[in-house]
Amino acid sequence: MPRKYDCGTIVKGTVTGIQGYGAFVALDESTQGLVHISEITNGYVKDIRDFLKVGDKVEVKILSVDYANSKISLSLKATKEEPLLKKQTTMKVPKPASDGFNTLREKLNEWIDQSQGHNAAK
Repeated sequence: MPRKYDCGTIVKGTVTGIQGYGAFVALDESTQGLVHISEITNGYVKDIRDFLKVGDKVEVKILSVDYANSKISLSLKATKEEPLLKKQTTMKVPKPASDGFNTLREKLNEWIDQSQGHNAAK
């Protein structure tokens, strides 16, 4: 395998095979890598064929390269923008209505006063 692939690089390839555990992607005529099923997309993947088919041209990110064993780990999802759930967002909480808890708080004080008045009368 040529030593021209570096971790973190995004490269183009062609899907050459699909198994239950992942998809094989040819990066050039002599180099092939594996996109594990967990690296297809964010979320659950029941069947890789719902996302890829043999012959598809894809962009993948190189996660790791093992030159000694001629293995390259690839990711499709790492080339996509992060989902909205992972991005930091600011959530605005509406202020409670003035007649909500404030009225209850006022009533509670009234009830406590009434309760103490009844206890004193007994």
